[in-house]
Amino acid sequence: MNIDLRSDTVTVPTSGMREAMHFAAVGDDVYKEDETVNLLEHRIAELFGKKRALFFPSGTMANQAAIKLHTRPGEALICDKFGHVHNYEGGGIAFNSGVTTTLIDGHQGMFTAAQAEAAIHPPDFYHSPKTSLITVENTTNKGGGSCWDVDELMAIRKVCNQYHLGYHLDGARLWNAIVATGENAMTFGNIFDTISVCLSKGLGCPVGSVLVGDDTIMEDAIRVRKVLGGGMRQVGILAAAGLYALDHHVERLAQDHQKAKEIEGVLSSRSFVKNIVPVQTNIVIFEVNPDVNANNLIGQLENSNIRISGMGQGKLRIVTHLDYTDEKHDIVLSTLKTVQPQ
Repeated sequence: MNIDLRSDTVTVPTSGMREAMHFAAVGDDVYKEDETVNLLEHRIAELFGKKRALFFPSGTMANQAAIKLHTRPGEALICDKFGHVHNYEGGGIAFNSGVTTTLIDGHQGMFTAAQAEAAIHPPDFYHSPKTSLITVENTTNKGGGSCWDVDELMAIRKVCNQYHLGYHLDGARLWNAIVATGENAMTFGNIFDTISVCLSKGLGCPVGSVLVGDDTIMEDAIRVRKVLGGGMRQVGILAAAGLYALDHHVERLAQDHQKAKEIEGVLSSRSFVKNIVPVQTNIVIFEVNPDVNANNLIGQLENSNIRISGMGQGKLRIVTHLDYTDEKHDIVLSTLKTVQPQ
C-alpha cells in the first residue's frame, strides 16, 4: 500500500466526483456559455458575498491575476517572507506584473497590522516603489497550516483603507481555515478585495481555483486570465468536480485535521524530533535534531511505502488529505513510533 503525504494535491477524484464530471453540462467558457462553470462561479461568489467570480486552471494563475488587477509595473506589494506568491509562483510577481515584493518577517507566515503599516513605502518618496497591495495566505503553507486571527486581518484591512491599498487573500487552503476556526466564508469576503480559493487541494478536485471580487476590481479579470493563457473551453467537466466537492468534501476536512494532530502527537514523543509547528489544520511541519539526517528519515519511510516532503535544513512536511484513509493512518502512526533515523 502506497501512502503519499507529500501534499493534498496528490488526491484522485472520488467515484461520486467522477460521475458528476461525466454528466456535466458543458459549453464554451471563453464565450461564458458553459453553464456548469457559470454555476460554480455564481455559487462561490455568493458564499463570499462578492459580485463576481472567475474559474482558473490553477491557484498560481488566480493569484497572479489578482496581483495584476491590483498593481501597475514598478509598484510594490507586501507579503510575509513565507508567502506562496513570493516563494512558489516562479517569480510571477516580477514576470507578469513588473512588481517588487516587500517581505515581512512574520510568525508562521503571519504578520501584524503594525508590521504591515511599517512596511509601506512613504507615498511621497518617489525614490522607492509605490506600495499598492497587501497579500496574505490563509492557511499558511510554509507556516505549517496555521490560521490567521480574523481580528488581525480586519486590523490590516484598516491599514489598507488608510493608505488606499488593495487587499488580496491567497486562500488556497481557506476551506481548511474555515472548518478549523468555524469562521464564515462571508466574513473573509467582507474583509478582502479579492480572494482566490483552490479546489484541487483539500477539496480533492483534479484541477482548478476560483478568484472572487467585486465588480470594479474584477472587471478586467477575464482579460488578464486570457493574457496569462487561462482561457478554457468545455471546462464544465472540471467545474462539476468543484460543485461536487462543495457539497461533499468541505466538512470532512475536520478528519484531515484530526489525523494531522495525531501525527503531531506521535512525533512530539520521538527523541529525533527537535520541534514541530503547532498543528491547526492538515499540515505537519517538523524539524529533526542536527545530528539526524533528514534524508535518511525520508528514505526509511519510503522503504515502508510512506512518502513525505523534505523542505531543507532538517525540516520535513506531512500533509493529510482526502485519500489518506484510516487504514493508512494506522500504518503511518505505527511506523513513526518505531522508525530510527540516523
